[in-house]
Amino acid sequence: MSRKPRAAKAAGTSLQLGQQVEAPASPDTAKLDRVPNPHTDTKYVARFTMPEFTSICPVTGQPDFAILVIDYVPNKWLVESKSLKLYLNSFRNVGSFHEDCTVSIGKRLTKLLAPRWLRIGGYFYPRGGMPIDVFWQAGKLPATVWVPDQGVPPYRGRG
Repeated sequence: MSRKPRAAKAAGTSLQLGQQVEAPASPDTAKLDRVPNPHTDTKYVARFTMPEFTSICPVTGQPDFAILVIDYVPNKWLVESKSLKLYLNSFRNVGSFHEDCTVSIGKRLTKLLAPRWLRIGGYFYPRGGMPIDVFWQAGKLPATVWVPDQGVPPYRGRG
Protein backbone atom coordinates (compact mmCIF):
# COMPACT_ATOMS: atom_id res chain seq x y z
CA MET A 1 0.00 0.00 0.00
CA SER A 2 1.38 3.37 -1.00
CA ARG A 3 0.73 6.49 1.02
CA LYS A 4 1.59 10.12 0.40
CA PRO A 5 3.99 11.77 2.82
CA ARG A 6 2.19 13.98 5.33
CA ALA A 7 3.86 17.15 4.04
CA ALA A 8 3.00 16.42 0.41
CA LYS A 9 -0.62 15.76 1.26
CA ALA A 10 -0.80 18.99 3.25
CA ALA A 11 0.70 20.96 0.39
CA GLY A 12 -2.16 20.01 -1.92
CA THR A 13 0.17 20.13 -4.91
CA SER A 14 1.44 17.66 -7.45
CA LEU A 15 4.97 16.71 -6.45
CA GLN A 16 7.64 14.95 -8.46
CA LEU A 17 8.27 12.77 -5.41
CA GLY A 18 6.99 9.27 -6.03
CA GLN A 19 6.60 9.97 -9.75
CA GLN A 20 8.76 8.94 -12.67
CA VAL A 21 10.00 12.19 -14.17
CA GLU A 22 12.48 12.97 -16.90
CA ALA A 23 15.60 14.92 -16.06
CA PRO A 24 15.09 18.60 -16.86
CA ALA A 25 16.98 19.95 -19.88
CA SER A 26 18.15 23.06 -18.03
CA PRO A 27 17.83 24.85 -14.69
CA ASP A 28 15.29 27.19 -16.30
CA THR A 29 12.95 24.30 -17.14
CA ALA A 30 13.52 22.39 -13.88
CA LYS A 31 10.58 22.31 -11.46
CA LEU A 32 11.42 22.87 -7.81
CA ASP A 33 8.82 21.59 -5.35
CA ARG A 34 8.19 22.86 -1.86
CA VAL A 35 6.28 21.33 1.02
CA PRO A 36 4.95 22.90 4.21
CA ASN A 37 7.36 23.10 7.15
CA PRO A 38 5.72 21.09 9.97
CA HIS A 39 7.78 23.02 12.56
CA THR A 40 7.26 26.70 11.74
CA ASP A 41 7.46 27.47 15.48
CA THR A 42 11.05 26.14 15.64
CA LYS A 43 14.19 27.71 14.21
CA TYR A 44 16.50 25.02 12.87
CA VAL A 45 18.96 24.48 10.03
CA ALA A 46 18.38 22.12 7.11
CA ARG A 47 21.46 21.23 5.07
CA PHE A 48 21.81 19.75 1.61
CA THR A 49 25.24 18.68 0.41
CA MET A 50 25.88 17.70 -3.18
CA PRO A 51 29.43 16.33 -3.38
CA GLU A 52 29.26 15.64 -7.14
CA PHE A 53 27.78 18.83 -8.59
CA THR A 54 28.62 19.17 -12.28
CA SER A 55 28.27 22.10 -14.63
CA ILE A 56 29.65 22.96 -18.05
CA CYS A 57 32.14 25.72 -18.82
CA PRO A 58 30.35 28.12 -21.19
CA VAL A 59 33.61 28.83 -23.04
CA THR A 60 35.31 25.45 -23.42
CA GLY A 61 32.36 23.07 -22.97
CA GLN A 62 34.44 21.09 -20.48
CA PRO A 63 32.83 19.77 -17.29
CA ASP A 64 33.35 21.55 -13.97
CA PHE A 65 32.97 19.75 -10.66
CA ALA A 66 32.11 21.09 -7.22
CA ILE A 67 30.87 20.33 -3.76
CA LEU A 68 27.74 22.38 -3.06
CA VAL A 69 26.56 22.98 0.49
CA ILE A 70 23.18 24.63 1.02
CA ASP A 71 22.13 25.61 4.56
CA TYR A 72 18.84 27.29 5.35
CA VAL A 73 16.58 28.15 8.26
CA PRO A 74 13.09 27.36 6.99
CA ASN A 75 10.10 29.58 7.50
CA LYS A 76 6.83 28.23 6.05
CA TRP A 77 8.34 26.01 3.36
CA LEU A 78 10.87 23.20 2.86
CA VAL A 79 12.41 22.30 -0.48
CA GLU A 80 11.53 18.77 -1.58
CA SER A 81 14.79 16.88 -2.02
CA LYS A 82 14.04 14.91 -5.21
CA SER A 83 13.12 18.09 -7.07
CA LEU A 84 16.28 19.76 -5.71
CA LYS A 85 18.44 16.89 -6.98
CA LEU A 86 16.85 17.07 -10.43
CA TYR A 87 17.30 20.86 -10.50
CA LEU A 88 20.94 20.69 -9.45
CA ASN A 89 21.70 17.92 -11.94
CA SER A 90 20.24 20.05 -14.76
CA PHE A 91 23.32 22.32 -14.56
CA ARG A 92 25.19 19.51 -16.36
CA ASN A 93 23.39 20.46 -19.55
CA VAL A 94 24.09 24.19 -19.90
CA GLY A 95 27.14 26.42 -19.92
CA SER A 96 27.46 28.53 -16.79
CA PHE A 97 30.34 30.05 -14.83
CA HIS A 98 30.85 28.97 -11.22
CA GLU A 99 29.61 32.28 -9.85
CA ASP A 100 26.45 32.14 -11.94
CA CYS A 101 25.66 28.57 -10.88
CA THR A 102 26.07 29.25 -7.19
CA VAL A 103 24.26 32.59 -7.02
CA SER A 104 21.43 31.42 -9.32
CA ILE A 105 20.76 28.39 -7.11
CA GLY A 106 20.73 30.54 -3.97
CA LYS A 107 18.39 33.13 -5.50
CA ARG A 108 15.98 30.53 -6.87
CA LEU A 109 15.72 28.72 -3.55
CA THR A 110 15.23 32.01 -1.72
CA LYS A 111 12.44 33.02 -4.09
CA LEU A 112 10.74 29.61 -3.75
CA LEU A 113 11.05 29.19 0.01
CA ALA A 114 11.28 32.69 1.51
CA PRO A 115 13.47 31.21 4.27
CA ARG A 116 14.50 33.04 7.42
CA TRP A 117 18.10 32.63 6.21
CA LEU A 118 19.91 30.77 3.44
CA ARG A 119 23.53 30.37 2.43
CA ILE A 120 25.19 28.39 -0.31
CA GLY A 121 28.83 27.49 -0.73
CA GLY A 122 30.09 26.32 -4.11
CA TYR A 123 33.50 24.71 -3.73
CA PHE A 124 34.73 24.15 -7.30
CA TYR A 125 37.68 22.00 -8.23
CA PRO A 126 40.49 23.70 -10.17
CA ARG A 127 39.99 24.97 -13.66
CA GLY A 128 43.24 26.10 -15.23
CA GLY A 129 45.05 25.18 -12.02
CA MET A 130 42.98 27.44 -9.72
CA PRO A 131 39.97 26.43 -7.61
CA ILE A 132 37.10 28.91 -7.46
CA ASP A 133 34.89 28.98 -4.37
CA VAL A 134 31.68 31.02 -4.41
CA PHE A 135 29.55 31.98 -1.40
CA TRP A 136 26.12 33.68 -1.27
CA GLN A 137 23.56 34.25 1.43
CA ALA A 138 20.18 35.87 2.00
CA GLY A 139 18.58 37.04 5.21
CA LYS A 140 20.00 37.22 8.69
CA LEU A 141 20.84 34.12 10.69
CA PRO A 142 18.62 34.02 13.81
CA ALA A 143 20.74 34.51 16.94
CA THR A 144 19.48 31.29 18.55
CA VAL A 145 20.40 29.01 15.64
CA TRP A 146 23.61 27.00 15.57
CA VAL A 147 25.09 26.47 12.11
CA PRO A 148 28.06 24.14 11.75
CA ASP A 149 30.95 24.88 9.45
CA GLN A 150 30.25 23.70 5.92
CA GLY A 151 33.00 21.13 6.38
CA VAL A 152 34.73 21.52 3.03
CA PRO A 153 38.48 21.95 3.52
CA PRO A 154 40.46 24.66 1.76
CA TYR A 155 41.72 23.29 -1.51
CA ARG A 156 44.38 20.62 -1.12
CA GLY A 157 42.93 18.09 -3.47
CA ARG A 158 39.64 18.54 -1.53
CA GLY A 159 40.42 15.50 0.58
